[in-house]
Amino acid sequence: MPSVLVVEDDPSIRQSLIEVLTEHGFAVRSAADGFGGLREVTQTPVDAVVLDLGLPDLDGGDALRMIRGISSVPVLVATARDDETEIIKLLNAGADDYLVKPFSGGQLIARLSAVLRRTGHVLPAGPAVGVPGMAGFPGTPGVPGARGGAGVRGVPAAPHLPGAGPAAGDPLRPVTVGELTVDPGARTAFLAGQELRLTRREFDLLAFLALHHGQVVSKRRLLTEVWREPYVDDQTVDVHLSSLRRKLGERAAAPRYLLTVRGVGIKLVAPR
Repeated sequence: MPSVLVVEDDPSIRQSLIEVLTEHGFAVRSAADGFGGLREVTQTPVDAVVLDLGLPDLDGGDALRMIRGISSVPVLVATARDDETEIIKLLNAGADDYLVKPFSGGQLIARLSAVLRRTGHVLPAGPAVGVPGMAGFPGTPGVPGARGGAGVRGVPAAPHLPGAGPAAGDPLRPVTVGELTVDPGARTAFLAGQELRLTRREFDLLAFLALHHGQVVSKRRLLTEVWREPYVDDQTVDVHLSSLRRKLGERAAAPRYLLTVRGVGIKLVAPR
C-alpha cells in the first residue's frame, strides 16, 4: 500500500484530501505546515508527497527545495497560480508534477498514480483510480481539467520504464556513452567516475536519451514517453535539458553530450 504525505494548512481541504486518498487505497499521513511536513519526511519515509504551496510558515517553493535537499521522494505540488513561468520554476526546483487549484479528486488520483507508476510502485486497487472526471471534493471543486493545457489525461495501465520498447532492448541495462554511465536499474548516473546529483525527472530524461543514444528524439516523444503528458508545453523539456546540461558541465552553445538538431529534437552522443 503506497504511503502519501499531505501537506495542507486548510483543515477542510486537508481532510478531504485524506478521505479521497484513503478511499483509493493509499496510506495517508498529514501535516498542517511546511516544517511539520519536513519533520514527517525525515522521520518516516513515504512514497509520495502532495504539497500545497500556500503554507503559513514557509513559502511553498522553499518547502519543496528543502524536501529535495533531504529526500528524492516524488512531490506533487498544488498551486493556485496557473502561470507557466511559475510552474516551470517549480518543475525545475524538483516537483515531479503539479495540480492547479481548483482540481478534482479524479485529477489528483490520476496524477499521483502516474508519478508512482514512474517510480515502480504497485498501485492500490481503489474505486475509479486514474479515471478523469471524478466528482470534486470540498474545497477543491471538480473541473474537467486544469487550465493552460495541463488537464487530466488517460493514464496507461502498465508501469513505464524509460526507454521501454523493442528499439531500446533491455531498459534496465547500464549504458555507457563516452565517460557517462547511466544505470536505469540502480537509478544512478556517473560522469568520469563522479555521481551526478539528478532530480527524479532529470534522471528519467537522461536514462531515456541514454537508452536511445545516437538517435534523434523529438521533444514530443520525450513528453509522451518520459512525462506521459503529450500536451504539456515543449518548454518543460527545455527547462530540464538546460538543467541536465549544467550538471554535465556543458552549455547549449558548446554541447558535448546533448546535441540539439534544430527543428527535429535532441540526441545523446559521445563527445568527439
